[in-house]
Amino acid sequence: MDLAGVLAIEIVYSVASLVLISAGLAVIFGMMRVINLAHGEFMMMGGYATIVAVHAGINVYIAMLVVAPLVVGLIGLVVERLVIRFLYGRLIDTMLATWGLSLFFIGLATMIFGNTTTGISPPISGFALGAYQVNGYNLFIILVVVALLVGMYLVLRLTRIGLVARGTMQRADMASALGYNPDRVYMATFFAGSALTGLAGGILAPLVGLVPSTGATYIAKAFITVITGGASVIAGMVSSATVLGLVSQVFTLATTAVVGEVALLIAAVILLRLLPQGITGRFFRGSM
Repeated sequence: MDLAGVLAIEIVYSVASLVLISAGLAVIFGMMRVINLAHGEFMMMGGYATIVAVHAGINVYIAMLVVAPLVVGLIGLVVERLVIRFLYGRLIDTMLATWGLSLFFIGLATMIFGNTTTGISPPISGFALGAYQVNGYNLFIILVVVALLVGMYLVLRLTRIGLVARGTMQRADMASALGYNPDRVYMATFFAGSALTGLAGGILAPLVGLVPSTGATYIAKAFITVITGGASVIAGMVSSATVLGLVSQVFTLATTAVVGEVALLIAAVILLRLLPQGITGRFFRGSM
C-alpha cells in the first residue's frame, strides 16, 4: 500500500512538472501562435532571479512565487515591445528572432553568473511514507500546479480580461471594432505567458543545478506537451501532460530515467501520428 502511494505521488508529480514548464508556452504559443524558442531561457532567468533574490535575503517562497515571475514577465514585456510585436503572423521570422534571443540570454547569463553550477536547497524536506521516503517539495509543486490551473481557468473563463484576450487572439479586427486595442492585449498576454514561464523556472530552481544552458532541458518537453495537446489551452495541456507524464514515469520507475525520456518522445510521436490535430482536436472539442 505504501509503495502504491509513493508511485502515485511520483506519477502525479511527473504530470504536474510537465504542466508547470508548459503553462507559459501554452499561453504564448497556444493563444498567440508565437513560437518562442527562448522559452527555456525564460525559465533559466526565472531560476536565476530566484537564486539571486534568496541570496539577497528574500524569503524563498516570495522569491519563487513573486520575484521570478515578475522579473521574467518584465523581460518578456521588453522583448515583446522591441521584437515580437513586429513579427506577429510571421512564424519563421519569429522562430529566428527568438532563437537569436535564446543565444543572447545564454551569453548574457554566462557573462553575469559564469558557467558554473549554482542553486538553492529545497525549502521543504522529505517525509516517510511507510518504509519509503517521499520528497516533500514534489507535493508542494503539485499543489502549486493545481492552484495555477484553477487560476488560469477562472481568469480565462470568468473575467473580462480573459474574455477579451481570447477574443482578440481569434478576431483582432472584431476586438478593435469593439473598442479594445489589440496591441495592448497582445502585450499583456505575452507578459502573462512570460511571467508563468518565470514562475516555472523559479519553482524548479531548488531541484536543479542551474547553468546558463539549463533552458535546453525544458524547451523540447514544453513544446511537445503543448503541440500534442492541441488547440485548447488548458484542456490540451493537461491531457497531453497526463498521457506523457504517465508514460515517462512508468518507464522511469520500471527501467531508468533515460528510458523514460525516450518513452516520452516516442509517445508524443505516436500521439501526433494518430491525432494530427492534437488530443483536443479529437477529444474535448470546444473546451478551453
